[in-house]
Amino acid sequence: MWVVSRQDPMDFDAFKGDIEAAERRVAAEIDPGARALVVAILVFAVLVSLLLPHTGSSRGIDVLIANDTAAADGLSLPSRAFVWLSLVFSIGFSVLALLTRRWTLAWIALAGTAVACPVGMLAVWSRQTAGQGLPGPGIGLIIGWLAVLLLAFHWARVVWSRTALQLAAEEERRRAVAQRQHKTLLEDLGPDAGPTSPNASW
Repeated sequence: MWVVSRQDPMDFDAFKGDIEAAERRVAAEIDPGARALVVAILVFAVLVSLLLPHTGSSRGIDVLIANDTAAADGLSLPSRAFVWLSLVFSIGFSVLALLTRRWTLAWIALAGTAVACPVGMLAVWSRQTAGQGLPGPGIGLIIGWLAVLLLAFHWARVVWSRTALQLAAEEERRRAVAQRQHKTLLEDLGPDAGPTSPNASW
């Protein structure tokens, strides 16, 4: 007769909810490691670019609020869109993602920053092809666009590595559940499912 102990599965089931909750909490977080410092420096660079001239005498702040200085320099919609995307996503959501380490916020920061990349290119192009007498792209616009490009790259690396880890953890969790279910089935069958004694009569 086999001696079957049901204590371990019962103990595991008692804490299964807590374990799964902890796994979900860990899966929802990012661990950028040393890349967090690079992201922080790039966020600071984008912030500084708002204080530098974007074109002529118009700084990024002037473009943001669309004051008279920006209007005098003939700033177009791509410049304003780029500055707002940089402020909201490249700075705002990036800072929130670094502080909270939430994967969702990092994904939002990546998505918004990725959209800001072509918009920034369009903003630079619009200043280069501005009408006669209008200033070209300033140092603030160039620095801001390059910083946004690098920021999108590093956020993509962070989000992608976290996604791969989540998929691996999900696969491991499914494998563990299948093994537990198989073990429970064998225990429910009891000793009758064991091998037949060689002394048994036919």
